[in-house]
Amino acid sequence: MSVFSVFSVFARLVEQLADLLQPLFHASAAAAAIVLFTALVRLLVHPLSRAAARGGRARAALQPRIAELRRKHAKDPQRLQQAVLELHAEEKVSPLSGCLPSLLQLPAFFLLYHLFSSSTIGGASNGLLGHRLFAAPLGGRWADALAGGGVFGPAGLVYLGLFATVAVIATFNCLRTKRMKAADPIAAGAAGAVGGEQVPGLGAVNKVMPFMSFFTLVTVAVVPLAAALYVVTSTAWTALERAALYR
Repeated sequence: MSVFSVFSVFARLVEQLADLLQPLFHASAAAAAIVLFTALVRLLVHPLSRAAARGGRARAALQPRIAELRRKHAKDPQRLQQAVLELHAEEKVSPLSGCLPSLLQLPAFFLLYHLFSSSTIGGASNGLLGHRLFAAPLGGRWADALAGGGVFGPAGLVYLGLFATVAVIATFNCLRTKRMKAADPIAAGAAGAVGGEQVPGLGAVNKVMPFMSFFTLVTVAVVPLAAALYVVTSTAWTALERAALYR
């Protein structure tokens, strides 16, 4: 199947979902369809997220042994890295298994991004660009909203709502991570997306992870609104999912 065929099939799927949701959401039915599509994608990926959580706890349990390896090979970083990888292989624990759920979501995000960035689909006019979330076109960007009415214009207010939602989720993630570290450092290490300190050179990633949700603000500002909805919905799902899996 060609790329254009995939876009056409996906466009029809969004339109059909929008038609089903139209009685409830009226002019914002397509936006609701994107939120529903995102939830379906995350539901499909959820078994992998559960497996990643188990892997995270297994990686965290290796921390004492990895700390001993650091002391043993403090003057030989290359040997340390090899020893850590050998330990993971011996225990059948992947240091990067937590990345898989995020990687599998990328095709869905890029589908939405390109679908709502294209004026035509399969040689025909892209009818999805006529859909809106309240006053904001799903194919528009924050810059378009600013140009059309400013920060507090009708479309600008839609983006302010999304920014506020992301800020709340990011704050929740940061506070939760701090509480986990204070109560149980091992559990906090397990909640890291890539296992944090378990692999030499990834410690910085573990420190930055609690603030990654704030970077979502930049994504929401620069991508088409439809893709921004996917990102915000997926970020909210991740926050709730992690709260449930890493209790």
